[in-house]
Amino acid sequence: MRSVKIKDVIDALERFAPLPLQEDYDNAGLQVGLTGTEVSGALLSLDVTDSIIDEALELGCNLIVAHHPLIFRRLSQISDANYVEHLVMKAIKNDITIVAMHTNIDAAPGGVNFKIAEKIGLKDISFLGKTQTIMTADTEVKGGEGVIGTFAEPMAADDFILLLKRLFQVECVQANQLLRREIRKVALCGGAGSFLLSDALRVGADAFLTGEMHYHDYFGHDQEIQICAIGHYQSEQFTNEVFRDIIKKHCPGVACHLTRINTNPIIYF
Repeated sequence: MRSVKIKDVIDALERFAPLPLQEDYDNAGLQVGLTGTEVSGALLSLDVTDSIIDEALELGCNLIVAHHPLIFRRLSQISDANYVEHLVMKAIKNDITIVAMHTNIDAAPGGVNFKIAEKIGLKDISFLGKTQTIMTADTEVKGGEGVIGTFAEPMAADDFILLLKRLFQVECVQANQLLRREIRKVALCGGAGSFLLSDALRVGADAFLTGEMHYHDYFGHDQEIQICAIGHYQSEQFTNEVFRDIIKKHCPGVACHLTRINTNPIIYF
């Protein structure tokens, strides 16, 4: 079996979700570390925390693939002045490379939003909102801000919310008034997707699913569309499965570990 380097894993991830698909504010891609080393294992997580780095060390992984970038803003120094700098130093000291796949894998076909749609059983999935096409060295990749799909059989609004609570194991769903018609067409966006509500309305979606919404966005849409916010972390929790499937397909033999740690900083009492 040929040696697989960290660079090979990153290349596979970025072929699936090219970095130019990311939003202007984002900082996806290599965060910390060297890429020419042979990969000993990959820990897949939503965030990078002290516990995640400790878990990588425990598992013998020298690569962490995270959804949310550890470094969002330019660092003027590397010390122990804040949490981000502390984690950067800890990763470097322990020879751990960190890569982030964020809004680029949100936008990619088969990425985060497609995984959410798959989990809730939507069919005929297509992009919602702004789309763009990226030309890579060997292929063309189209990306979009969200997705929309349909249920094979429509369901009542309360059944839809119960489905979300069960599938995503959420304590509660933040929703507007229950829709008095059946839900068949669902628009969705993982994470903070409130900006796509107008697009969901424009294409005639019965429901809009996302991680978090702004308070005022709930007003004025009763009996127009069923709005459901299930939590940022909860909506994106299956991203690790997307990472795993890419690595298993293109870098067979690399040990992939889905983190056992819930990094959600929000606690529900």
